[in-house]
Order: sequence, then structure tokens, then C-alpha cells
Amino acid sequence: MKVYRDDYGIPHLRAGSVLDLAYLQGRVTASDRGRQITVERLRSEGRLASLAGAGEVGWDRFARRCRLDDTARRCFAASSPETRRFLESYADGVRAGGVEWQPWSSLGVFLVQHILFGTFPNKMWRAHVERTLGPAAVEWFAVEGPSGSGSNAWAVPGQIAGDPHRLLELPGVYQQVRLACPEFDVAGLTFPGVPGVQHFGHTGTVAWAVTNAMADYQDLYLEELRQTPSGAEARGPAGWEPVVTHQETILVRDDDPIPVDIMETPRGPIIDANLSLRTPARSDSDLGFDALLPLLRASTVDDVADALSHWVEPVNSVLAADSTGRVVQLTAGRVPVRDDRNRWVPVPAWEPRYTWQPGWSPMARFDVASAVNANDRRADTEPHGIDFAPPARARRIRTLLDAGAPPESIHMDTSMPADSVEAGRRAAWRSAVARALCELPALGPLFADSGYDPIFAPWTDPRGRVGHALDGVLTGLGLDASSLASPDSVPDEPWGERHLLHPVVLPGLDADLPRVPLSGSAGCVLNTSSVTGVSDLCWRGPVARYVWDLADRQRSRWVVPFGASDAPDSPHFLDQLPLWASGALVPLVTDWDRLELSMIVFAEKLAGLGELTMIPLDPVEHAPIVHEWVVKPRNRFWGMGEHTVEDVREIYAFVDGLETHHAYLLLLDGSPIGVFQTYEPAQDPVGECYDVRPGDFGMHLLLDAGDRELPHLTSAVFPALMRHLFADPANQRIVAEPDVRNERMITRLQREGYTLGEQIDLGHKQAQLTFLDRSRFEAPLT
Repeated sequence: MKVYRDDYGIPHLRAGSVLDLAYLQGRVTASDRGRQITVERLRSEGRLASLAGAGEVGWDRFARRCRLDDTARRCFAASSPETRRFLESYADGVRAGGVEWQPWSSLGVFLVQHILFGTFPNKMWRAHVERTLGPAAVEWFAVEGPSGSGSNAWAVPGQIAGDPHRLLELPGVYQQVRLACPEFDVAGLTFPGVPGVQHFGHTGTVAWAVTNAMADYQDLYLEELRQTPSGAEARGPAGWEPVVTHQETILVRDDDPIPVDIMETPRGPIIDANLSLRTPARSDSDLGFDALLPLLRASTVDDVADALSHWVEPVNSVLAADSTGRVVQLTAGRVPVRDDRNRWVPVPAWEPRYTWQPGWSPMARFDVASAVNANDRRADTEPHGIDFAPPARARRIRTLLDAGAPPESIHMDTSMPADSVEAGRRAAWRSAVARALCELPALGPLFADSGYDPIFAPWTDPRGRVGHALDGVLTGLGLDASSLASPDSVPDEPWGERHLLHPVVLPGLDADLPRVPLSGSAGCVLNTSSVTGVSDLCWRGPVARYVWDLADRQRSRWVVPFGASDAPDSPHFLDQLPLWASGALVPLVTDWDRLELSMIVFAEKLAGLGELTMIPLDPVEHAPIVHEWVVKPRNRFWGMGEHTVEDVREIYAFVDGLETHHAYLLLLDGSPIGVFQTYEPAQDPVGECYDVRPGDFGMHLLLDAGDRELPHLTSAVFPALMRHLFADPANQRIVAEPDVRNERMITRLQREGYTLGEQIDLGHKQAQLTFLDRSRFEAPLT
């Protein structure tokens, strides 16, 4: 296993098998995003308050009521054996990086990202509007108007590009990664804490991109509950039914523990007051992770479509294009079949008409010449939802594509430049109108307490809703905007003075973020949205941008808002921010020779022993420990028994300066256990003593665990190192030349499959040539 990085610290990972690659991805994620995934795991378990304090109690209460961790465990248990092994190997790697993790933690993290990504909070809002203003007022707040926010993706033969929009978080919600093994070589974006590449990827011959299909797949039920001597019951379609109940305790840093009652009806868990939530993932114990490995192995658009037939939620609009020129548009996920009223508001649990019917709504899949997805209402999405983004973004992208605009200019297309005074005046006037509107007596009832948990405030706050649907509310009330605020009453100030990047920062992260003025607004392709009448700060926008080139993958490019690392002292914490803000993209480096080997050159879990890692040997830092080993009588065949520490330092400084010879320090669970050296025989005195073949590659190994009891260490390390060397297809035969007196090493080499060659005179020793052919290593020994 090897870790490479480009100039921006983006990890490119190579391993000899899928499971080794999963392990390595977990190991690197723990290194690059350890703080972030720790917080996300605690979120999924409803334990964040134990780390971050009382401010996170609201989330913990919701996560526990929602049964996020329990759902993750159920979905993991119901996954295919191959998927479980994939998740287990990833979890092993995360733990090897020093971060607490379980195989189902990845599913929990995925649930955290999407539980509030769906539509159920909108139903809570509509119910509040119906109660306070009447059913007719619901239409005033429809988002399919002249404003709205969302993601973009477009595909033409040979290219896919786009930009997903979510809450802007620091560190970013997406992690750039490349994953390579004999079965596939995929570059793409993943949620930190989740193995593989989910939403945006390029395998070399096929690429895919997703946007939210705006489908309604989550239902809220009004539950009627009662207590009986045998326990709690809920009234269902066939009468009273038992309710599963228990109590949990939320631990709070620097505060008292808080009990929380957990209740679950046959519809789903009670998430607030008398509302239960039903979702496909919990009802079927399936989160769709059986799609992950088939997606990585995809080579055609049909492979992508087949892989995503396993997808569950969220429901996505997918574009896939391959190197043959085909483009496929499809919808992936599960939408229940039920009464249309379920889509609008919470419905009575006891009425049979609102129960889910067997099966799922059929998903669309068809070939297209080209396509634009922008969360808009289309023939493939309309059957599955009622809330769609306005059509303006999709129309604008199509116009730009038809005009031959490059992807970067489409990403940044806006009528609201940061330096525009007119844009600033227009935004300020609309905010003034929204604020005045909220003061009108006609909307007064809307500001009555909804009774909902504060966790849902971002979806149920009337001021935010009025600002988001400003034109619809004005039309519903029959008002003209200029009657509420004069366009001449707002300040002359560039839009970027107020429209500033304002991400949600990870709890406990101490980071100084520069002041970043942003162009764009909710109505533009450059969708850096803010809440009219509430704040011009931008905390929702493009969380990545990408251009996947199918003719030549090395022409692909991508960017995220911040960087590859979650450590503020890392050079890769914010190094992509200037590019993201200006619309520039980072090249996707596909040539391994143009990448730098990371400090961890190799990592592999050794059963019963721990994690074996290999790092470049530092002549200054590591000379003392190497000297301690080489002067021991038992290591006399290393030939440095009379050397001083300074001698060792000079020797390895010389090796470090060679392009054909390399020295590495081996560690087991972080503790040094030996030296591993490699060389090119044609550029070494050994090559003067035998006929060097193309693909020959030399190695030396010294293992010394000191006083540690590590049974069978050599038997475990030796094959791991051979797997590492043969992972490079250029290496066809491994050469070793131990001292002829070193009978133990010669016997070990023969045991590992090496064959004996001639004895040679290297001046400082008589050596026994030994060889291990790739074909012999890959074939089982008999």
C-alpha cells in the first residue's frame, strides 16, 4: 500500500487489493480528517455534547430520538458480506490512525449528512402555515419561484461537470481522493468517514455526477399515544399497537447529564412531540451501501446505472457519461408509494389511506444526447416530489452550453458580482422589503410558537421562510414590494461588502478564516445563497466543483472550498480557498510519477501484531535508533558493527541523495522495528556480478523489535514487504544478496519462495544471490 499526494495534499492511494485499499483509505482519512470524523461519529451516536458541551444537546436529542446509530447498525448487519468486509477494513484503517471507529460508523456519518437533507422539515412548516394562516397560504411559500438554491450538473458527450450545494462547513463536507488497486482506479469525492467514492467520480472510462432529485421519501405521522399497564401504545390503521420505549442519557461536558425518552411506533421513531418519522433506510434496514463497490468497478454508463439500482437515500438525479460518447440520465433511490397528502404535511397514523404500499415508485433511466440537472422539475423527477428549484438555473446553464462556454465560466455565472454596487442595492432593497413584510399584521399569526423542537428552526423560522419565498408571499397578500420599502432608501455598497463567506466551523476547531467577499446569489448558477431579510452572509453554496474529462482523464479538474486537511497548522487547511473563491480548479494528476510519496509510504495491518508502516528513513532523526540496532552482535551481517552514530548518519545521508537507492524505517503501531532498503541492481555493485534482467529490483531487510515480544514477526513482515514491492508492476523479480554466513536469512528467503543463484564476491562480503520471481510469488507455494 502506498500513499501519494499532489501539490494540494490530495491523497492518491494504491494497494494490492480492494480490502487493503479500504484499510488505507481509512488510515489516511484518520490522518487528514481525524478531528472531523470524530465529531461526525459522535453526531451519529448522539454523543457530541460530551465533547462540545451544552450547545450540542439539541442535536444529540434529535439523533437519539431518530435512532441514527441504531439504524446504522441495522443497515450494516443487513448489508452484503462483501460490503461488510469493505466497511470493516476501512474501520480497521481508521482505528490504526488513532481514531475510534466501528464498521457501522460510516453508515452513521452518511445518515448525519442526509437525515435533514430530505423533505420532512418542510412538512412541519406547511402544517404550521395551515394552522396559522390557512391552507391557501401554503402556496405562498412554494420554493419553485424566482428564487431558490441548489446544485448543478451537466453532461455532454465526453464531459461531465457541476457543483453540489450544501451547508458550507469547515473542514469541508467532501474529501478529494483517488483510489487505485488491480480492480479499479477511481478519482472522486467522498464524505470523510465513508469509504469509496459516492456522488462524483471518474474511473477512467466512465464518470458520474449527482444532484438532489428533490424527491419526497420521508413521511411524518401524527401519532395518538396512550399508556397501558403493559406499556405505551400508538393508534395505527388496525387499532392500538405496542410502542418500543426506553430511556437514554446524554452526557454533557461541564454540565449535568440529560435523560431523553426514546419511542418508536410501527411507522418509525418519535422525533418531536407526537410526530413519528418513516424513512426507507430504517423501514428496510438498508442505506444503499451495496452500491459502493459496484460503483468503483464501473467502466460504462450501464455499470453506473446497475450499481445505483442498490441506492436507497437520498434520492438522486444522476448523470453518467463514458468514453464511448454515451450519456445516461437516471434517478436513483427509493420513494414510497402512498397517498399524495403524505407529501405535504404530517398525516394521521391511524388512517389506512396514509400507509405505505408494497414496493417503490419506478425510477427513470434513459440515454440522452446531453443533459442539465439543477434540482428543477423534469419528467424524470416530477413524479417523486413537490418541491423543486426554480427553472432559471437549468435554462441558463443550457444557454451557456449552447454558446460553447467553458465549464469554469458556467460555474461562476452570476448577475450579482461582488464588486457591483447595483447588485448590493438590489439585495439590500429586497431585504428591507422582507423585513417590512414580517411586521405586517396579516403575517402575525405565523410568528406564533410552532411548538417544534429548536433543532428544526432553520426550516420553520418564519423570517427565513418569508425571505426565501419573498415574491410568492407578496403575490399571495396582493402587495407591491415598493409599497413596503423604497428602492432609493438603501445604501450604495458593493454586494461583496456584505455577502461574505461564513461557514459553519467544526466544534472545537480554532481557526482564523480570512475575509472572503463572494459573488453570486440564490438565483444564479453561482449559487452562494444567503437569507433575504435575515443575513447577507453566505453559509450555503458550492461545496465542490469538478470537470470530468472522458477523453483524457488528466484534463479533469476539481476544487473544494478549503483544503485536504482539517488541521489549521497544515499547509493544506485553506490552500484551495483562493482558487474556489475565484472559480479556478485544481488539476487531477493521474501520472503517479508526478505525485510525491507521502511520509507513510506503506501501511498494512498484520494479524495479531498491529499496523506495519514504512516511512522514509531520516539520516539525522533516525540515525541513533539504527545505530542501536546495527552494533548488536546478532545484526553483525548488516556490516556496520563498528560504526558510530555519525558514521550511520553519513551513510544514510549518502543513500538519501541517490535516485536509485532508498532507505525506509519500519514501524509497528508507531514503534520502530527495522530498516528496509531498496535499490536498482543495474546501478549497484551487485549488478556487476550477474546478468541483470529488466524488472529486477533489489532489497535489504533488518528487523529488530528490541525487548518486545512479537511472535512470528518476520513471518508476517516479509510477505507484507513483498506484496508492497510487487504492487509496482515494473518489479518483475526481487533480488536479495545476504552474507553467505547468514544461514538464517538464506533459509528465510527460501521459505518465502526465493531461489538460490550463484555466490558472488562484493569485496566487503561473500554474498549469496537469491531471486523471487513475480510468477512464483503470486502462485501458491506447495
